Amino acid sequence: MNSTLADALQTSLSVDAVAFMPQLIVCAAIVLLLLIRLIPRYDRWHLGWIALALSAGACVLSAYQWLAPTSSQGSVSLFGGMLIYDNFSVFVNIYLYSFVTLVVLLTLLTGIPDKEDSADFYCLLFGATLGMSLMASSNHLLMVFISIEMASLPSYALAGFLKGRRQSSEAALKYVVYGGGASGVMLYGISLIAGKFDTGSLPSLVEKISTGGNFSDPVVIMGVSFLLAGVGFKLASVPFHFWCPDVFEGAAAEVGAFLSVASKGAALALLARIALGLGNLSGPDPRTEAQSQVVYAAWNHATEYLVPVLSIFAVVTTTFGNLAAYGQTNLKRLLAYSTIAHAGYMMMGLATMTRDGAGAVLFYLITYLFMNLGAFAVVAFMRNLTGQEDLAYYRGFVYRSPLLVVMLGIFLLSLLGIPPLAGFAAKFQIFVVLFDAAQDYAKLGKPHLSYTLYAVLLAGGLNTVISLFYYVKVLKVMILEKTLEEVEDRSVEQKPMPIFQAAYVSFLALAILVLGIAWNPLAVASATQGVDTFRAAPKHKAESVPAKKGP
Repeated sequence: MNSTLADALQTSLSVDAVAFMPQLIVCAAIVLLLLIRLIPRYDRWHLGWIALALSAGACVLSAYQWLAPTSSQGSVSLFGGMLIYDNFSVFVNIYLYSFVTLVVLLTLLTGIPDKEDSADFYCLLFGATLGMSLMASSNHLLMVFISIEMASLPSYALAGFLKGRRQSSEAALKYVVYGGGASGVMLYGISLIAGKFDTGSLPSLVEKISTGGNFSDPVVIMGVSFLLAGVGFKLASVPFHFWCPDVFEGAAAEVGAFLSVASKGAALALLARIALGLGNLSGPDPRTEAQSQVVYAAWNHATEYLVPVLSIFAVVTTTFGNLAAYGQTNLKRLLAYSTIAHAGYMMMGLATMTRDGAGAVLFYLITYLFMNLGAFAVVAFMRNLTGQEDLAYYRGFVYRSPLLVVMLGIFLLSLLGIPPLAGFAAKFQIFVVLFDAAQDYAKLGKPHLSYTLYAVLLAGGLNTVISLFYYVKVLKVMILEKTLEEVEDRSVEQKPMPIFQAAYVSFLALAILVLGIAWNPLAVASATQGVDTFRAAPKHKAESVPAKKGP
C-alpha cells in the first residue's frame, strides 16, 4: 500500500513539475545568479545578459505550453490542488515572462543596475515575477496569500534600490507600511472565509458561496471584502492606491515600468479568478439542463452583488487617477496616476461578469504592456540625457531629441486612446462589452444592472476626455514651449539617440501601431483561448436563460 502511494505521489509530482517548468526556470535563475556572484572571478560581471537569456527561456517554454496539444485538455490541479494549470495561467505566464524579458533588456540599455548590484537586482526582479505568476495560478487561499507576499516583498526592495537617494528610501518605507497593512487585512479575511466554510480550496469555496445563498452572510461579505482589499493593493485601485504615486516617483523608471505592468497583470488575473469564480463561471461546461440551471442560478446571485461593487470601484479608480494626474509635473508621478486610471478601465471589463469582458481585459493588458513600458522607457532615456525627471526641464525638448519626443507622443496618445493606435482598440473593446452586457442584463429583467453598466460606459467615455488634458500637456511642453536658448536666438544642440535605445522604443511603437490596425486576430484569441477558464459563461447572458418548463 505504501509502495503504491509512493508511486502515485512520484507520478503526480513528475506531471506537476512538467507543468510548473517555467516557474522552475525562474527559481533556477535566482539560485544561479546568487551562485555566480559568490565566485570571486565573476563577482564584478554584469549579469544582465544571463538574466535576459533565462527570462527569455521561461517565456519560450510558456509559449510551448500554450501551443502544446495538452493545453487544450482543460484545467489540471497541481501540488495537491494548491495551484491550477490551464490556458488562462499559461496566457498570464507568457505575458509576465515576455514582459520581464523586455524589462531586463531595458535595464541593459539604461545602465541601471550597475555591475556591482546586478545580481541583487535581477534576483529581486525574478522573485517578484515568480510571485505574480503564482498569483495567476492560485487555487487555494493559502496560495493566494503566499503568492501576493512573494510578489510584494521583492517589490519593496526594488522600490528602494537607488542607494543614497532619500526619496527612494522613503518610497520603499511607505510601500512596506502600506503593504504590511494590506497583508494583515487580507489574512484576516482569509481566516474568516476558511473558518466559515472549513476549507481554503477556491473551487470548494466558489461552490459553497455561489450555490449556497451565502452572499448576504455578514461573515462572507467581510471575508471576501478583506480578501479583495489585498488584491486591490496590488492593483492600486482606489482606496488602496496611496503607495503608487510616491513609490513610482522615488523608484527608478525601470522599476516603475515593472510594477505598473506586471502587478496589474497578476492582480487582474487573480481578481478574475475570484470574481468570475464566485459566479460559478469556471469549471466544466454544463452538459444537462439541471447543470445549466445551477450555473445560471449561481451567476444570477453573483451578478446582483459583484456587478455594482466592481462598477463603483472601477469608476472611482479611473476618475481619481485621471483627475489627480492633471496637476502632476514629475513624469513618473504622472504615469503613476495614469496607471491607476488604466487599472480602473480594466476593472470595467471584469465588472460585466461575462466571458467577453474577461477577454477584453486580456487584450487591454497586452496593449498596455507596450504602451506603458514604452512611456517609462522614454522617461528613463531622457533621465540619462538630462539627469532630470520633472516636466519643467523638458521645455522644447523636441529640439534636443526629436525621436524621443515622437516616440513618447505615440505612447501617450495610445494611452489616451487615439486611433489608429492600440490603446483605442483596447478601450473600444472594453466599451463594447459594457454596452453588450448592459443590453443583455436588460433582456434578463435586471434593469438596475443594465443602468449600472450604462453609467460605467458613460464614465469611461468622460474619463477618456479628461485624460486628454494631461497627456497632451506633456507634449505641449516638449514641443510648443520654447527653451531659453531659442528665445535668445541661440542654437540648441541636438543629442543623437543611441542606436539600440532607438531600436528598443521603435519596436514598442511599431507594436502599438500594428496592434492598433490589425487588432482583431489577437482580440479573438484573447476572447476564446485565453479565457478558456471561464468557458461556462456564455458570450451573451441573455441566451443562457434556462428554458422554463410548462405547467
